Amino acid sequence: MSQTQHALARLARSPRQLRLLMNAWPPFLFSGIRIRRLSEDFRHVQVRLAKHLLTSNYFGTQFGGTMFAMTDPFWTILVAQNLGPGYTVWDRSAEIEFLAPGRTAVTAEFTLSQDTIDELRSAAEGGQKVLHWFSNDITATDGTVVARTRKQVYIRRK
Repeated sequence: MSQTQHALARLARSPRQLRLLMNAWPPFLFSGIRIRRLSEDFRHVQVRLAKHLLTSNYFGTQFGGTMFAMTDPFWTILVAQNLGPGYTVWDRSAEIEFLAPGRTAVTAEFTLSQDTIDELRSAAEGGQKVLHWFSNDITATDGTVVARTRKQVYIRRK
C-alpha cells in the first residue's frame, strides 16, 4: 500500500508553512476554519471555527458538518509526522456526537503524547495493522463542550 501526500503537504517544509497553507486551503478558508497553533514537534494543534452567516445552519447555530470538518485531518497528520515515513497512516473511521448548540466560535485541540507515539510504534513493530481511536472535544468560547469527535486511525509499518 503506498501513501501519497496532497500537494500542499509536499510544499510545507515546516509546521508554520503547513499551518499557513492549510489556512489558505479553500475547504478551510471558505468555511471559516483556521489553524491557530501547530507546534514545532507536530504534537499539538488548536483549530478555531468562526461563527458567521456562512458557518451557520437553519437554526443559526454552527453547522455540524463544518464542525466535523474542522477536526478531520489532524490526528492522521500528527501521527504521520511523529511516526515518520516508515509508516502508512490513514483515517479509518470517524464519528461526532453533538452535545449542545454551537452559538459562538468553537475550538478543537489535539495533543499527541509521547506515550501514545511509543504505544503505536510498539503495536506496529511486527508489520501488522494497528487501529487506534483518538477523541477530542469541540468547545464554545465559554468552555461549553458542544460536540465530541472520535477518529479511528490506521497505522502499519511499511
